[in-house]
Amino acid sequence: MHLDMPDAPTDPEAQRRADRRRLRTAVKAAVCFVAVLAAAFGVQAMGDWTAFAVRPLDPAGLLGVLTAPLLHGSPSHLIANASALLVLGTLALAVYPRATVRALPLIWLGSGLGAWLLGDPGSRHLGASGLTHGLMFLVFVLGLLRRDRPSIAAGMIAFLFYGGMLLTVLPQEPGVSWQSHLGGALGGVVSAWLLRRADPQAPRRRYSWELEEEEAQAAAERAMLEPPRPDDVPVLWERPEPPRGVVLPFPRRPHDE
Repeated sequence: MHLDMPDAPTDPEAQRRADRRRLRTAVKAAVCFVAVLAAAFGVQAMGDWTAFAVRPLDPAGLLGVLTAPLLHGSPSHLIANASALLVLGTLALAVYPRATVRALPLIWLGSGLGAWLLGDPGSRHLGASGLTHGLMFLVFVLGLLRRDRPSIAAGMIAFLFYGGMLLTVLPQEPGVSWQSHLGGALGGVVSAWLLRRADPQAPRRRYSWELEEEEAQAAAERAMLEPPRPDDVPVLWERPEPPRGVVLPFPRRPHDE
């Protein structure tokens, strides 16, 4: 799927249109990926899937690094990961389209390698929960690093709904692959640091009182630096005008007498 990732326009109306277009694209991409997971779950029921899961410390199990996020152990497992991917995937792609597309391979590999390196030998790891943790940490850490309004809002939304992922990267519940959670989270943190400037910051919308303050400050600076207008310069001397309506007398000539 093509992701429209234009640079931030300067016109407010153009910015709103670009935001709506980017949100629609993000929703479509998240829904398409969830549909791929659902299709993979249907195919998974037709045969033996263990060869495509991550088998820790087994060279043959490295194939699962690429395929395990597409597999799920039960419908509830699929639904839990699909709902998180819909929310976090839409949020990440809407706010950071370029960073998210470039971060996904690192998060994907981090999730699988975390399970392969840290998992118990003989166990099987599968599921997209490592991707969900990677996206959550990506959005949250980018909010801390960029600190503009959209980034802070996205980080707060991600933490509000999935802040518990900060704890599930540690061993808590048997049968839950905290190793893939940790690997995906590390991939998200590293991606956030490397790609923190991949997406341009949207122009900051200013309030009317900010514009009024800037205009008043500019007027004060002009008054200090510019010379006064000619009308404002005091007149030190004026040339006296000749009196009007005065008849000058002429001397009489001798022949007029």
